[in-house]
Amino acid sequence: MSRAEPTRKERLEHFLLRLIQHPGADQGHTRDIRLLLWVLKRFSRLFQAIVQTRLFLYEVGILPRFHLGCQIISVGNVTVGGTGKTPVVEIFARELTAAGRQVAILSRGYRKKEKPFIQRLFLGDQISPPRVVSDGKRILLDSEMSGDEPYMLARNLPGVVVLVDKDRVKSGRYAIKHFGCDMLILDDGFQYQRMKHRHEVVLVDHTNPFGNGHLLPRGILREPAGNIRRANFIFITKSDGNSGELRRRLHALNPRAEITECRHRPCFFKNAETGAKLELADVAGKQVVVLSGIAAPAGFENSVRQMGARVLVCERFVDHHRYRQQEIIDVVNHAVELGADAILTTEKDAVRLPRIENPRVPIFYLRMDIQILKGYDNFKECVDRICFARAADA
Repeated sequence: MSRAEPTRKERLEHFLLRLIQHPGADQGHTRDIRLLLWVLKRFSRLFQAIVQTRLFLYEVGILPRFHLGCQIISVGNVTVGGTGKTPVVEIFARELTAAGRQVAILSRGYRKKEKPFIQRLFLGDQISPPRVVSDGKRILLDSEMSGDEPYMLARNLPGVVVLVDKDRVKSGRYAIKHFGCDMLILDDGFQYQRMKHRHEVVLVDHTNPFGNGHLLPRGILREPAGNIRRANFIFITKSDGNSGELRRRLHALNPRAEITECRHRPCFFKNAETGAKLELADVAGKQVVVLSGIAAPAGFENSVRQMGARVLVCERFVDHHRYRQQEIIDVVNHAVELGADAILTTEKDAVRLPRIENPRVPIFYLRMDIQILKGYDNFKECVDRICFARAADA
């Protein structure tokens, strides 16, 4: 069941994504659709020329790169869409913090609430400081002001500074000056070229590595797949452990990069209000309502069923929906009417839930982490190389 109808803009976005995501997407379409794809392909070529020219200008020094005097690791990808980046950023932050580094995560903060126009007009981005989501001791902003992913990282990583600003040179300097950070992680930083001395970690989705091979807007590539040669380390995400063909393809594109395969693994459910844990095994036999506002909810819903839960109804909202309190009250009331034991949702949805005092049906979100299937030694080598290298040698 769908609770929130998508806007015209959201329907257009979803239509275009379905059209461009996979190879062979232009087969069997009407003449008008084929004409649209032909036009998009021409824009893709223009976009590719712009991307490659920009990279060239950075490489030859016409566009400046800044050295901040500390270790910098970039975690990103060459495609749009979810490659499972946030859990990978989290595992690097945990490992580096455990090794004694003072870590800051620098995010652009997609879909965050913008500052008022007058403030941006008169102060400008260069004058106003970055948004401090977490100072490493406490969370200072909610998900609406920071963005969903930065807030998730701040909540899951005590001791790690999380900053949001589209100018990550500025936020990096701020982290070093105000928090004494000696390790910066660029969240979604593969296309961010303004920093020197970086370790590049690139994520590739096993289920759809490069889409149809075209750049935006005809495909899902943000830059040519061959640019993966800039990477020092490659993570194949959403792997089933049998990525031999993809590994060979990636090795051909970048023979020097170490390759690690991983998958996202459910850990436990956590009460959105109290923080109490609910083990996966305890979901079996429970009557539940599944709540989600993500791009592909079927995967999460099927996972809940595979855990043995009896799904009474699926409450679906549009992707990145910002929940209103009355909407959640309605979902809770519906769950009560159905006799549900719990409402289950995703972690990304949980950060967008308004606070409900003592809901009559408890709301739990699924906590996920990364399980390395192949190349654990490569991952540890990656962490050690980053952690113990001198900034000047990075």
